[in-house]
Amino acid sequence: MARIRLGMVGGGNDAFIGAVHRIASRIDDRFELVAGALSSTPEKSRASGEALNLPRIYDDFKKMAIREARLKTGIEAVSIVTPNHVHYAAAREFLKRGIHVICDKPLTSTLADAKKLVKAAEASDALFVLTHNYTGYPMVRQARAMIAAGDIGTVRVVQAEYPQDWLTTEQDVKQAEWRTDPARSGAGGSTGDIGTHAFNLACFVTGLEPESLAADLDAFVPGRPVDDNAHVLLRFRGGAKGMLWSSQVAPGNENALKIRVYGDRGGLEWAQEDPNYLWFTAFGQPKQLITRNGAGAGDAAGRLSRIPPGHPEGYLEGFANIYSEAADAIIAHRDGKTPGQEVVYPTVQDGLRGVQFVDACVRSSARNAAWVSF
Repeated sequence: MARIRLGMVGGGNDAFIGAVHRIASRIDDRFELVAGALSSTPEKSRASGEALNLPRIYDDFKKMAIREARLKTGIEAVSIVTPNHVHYAAAREFLKRGIHVICDKPLTSTLADAKKLVKAAEASDALFVLTHNYTGYPMVRQARAMIAAGDIGTVRVVQAEYPQDWLTTEQDVKQAEWRTDPARSGAGGSTGDIGTHAFNLACFVTGLEPESLAADLDAFVPGRPVDDNAHVLLRFRGGAKGMLWSSQVAPGNENALKIRVYGDRGGLEWAQEDPNYLWFTAFGQPKQLITRNGAGAGDAAGRLSRIPPGHPEGYLEGFANIYSEAADAIIAHRDGKTPGQEVVYPTVQDGLRGVQFVDACVRSSARNAAWVSF
């Protein structure tokens, strides 16, 4: 099957996440990168495009969207990997021309832009995929399937955390510069950058709908205009309760995303830094270790696994699974069909919920951690 022709906005030579998206798009050989507007300046965009041997390089994303939509062999999908404040404007240009969008998270830098982007996506015939990449891990899909099947009973407690340490002191690097600038990142710091991952994972795995939250946000580094640590209490529809911690000032933590879910019949635990294992405990029974592609793992995990158990799969493969799910959906769309129910990826609605989470955290913290609704 012919590869899907892919473009990219952002993700130039010095951008970490752009390289990750390019690797993820190629792992399963479903996409071919053929065009890009890779930087905010024409000179950097051209230099980055030439380094990647791109057939078509553009000075800006609007020119790219206009021309690619007119070409007979123009791009079918675009990856948007810019700082958050550019997501809405870039995605809108491609959506209104029928080009599928694969966008990095969070959806946008403001709630107003998030709502406008939802309308743009709903008005377009194109698909919108949000790269909450941790939903692509096989054992995350295993946990989701087990909870849906009732293996832990009715969910009562959800605990999600994502601590890092790289912003413990002021950092003079590009990735820190824009992530701590509210004009580019949005009002949330750690809440937007990594808290949205923990929040999305909690909702994705459990299937629960958030109802309200109480958040205590801090900027521990003097002069930092956005939060670098957040403690959040969550209430879900149906009565389940949650706790979420996101921090970028926790020495000794690199990317320690973790989720624990407890029901009236059992519990599950999964950690991103040890992603091939899922711990399951039926109440009153010994803990059981379920391994990726091993005994006890089901179809939901198996369809996203590439190699036998014992050989680690991790961040890049999980990211690639989102791209492959997107490819399945794009091919089905191309053929006028609906992809199978097993094809799952984060949508624009998931993105809106993430921005609502950040907005609610900021509102709550400003009111001394008062409870606020979504």
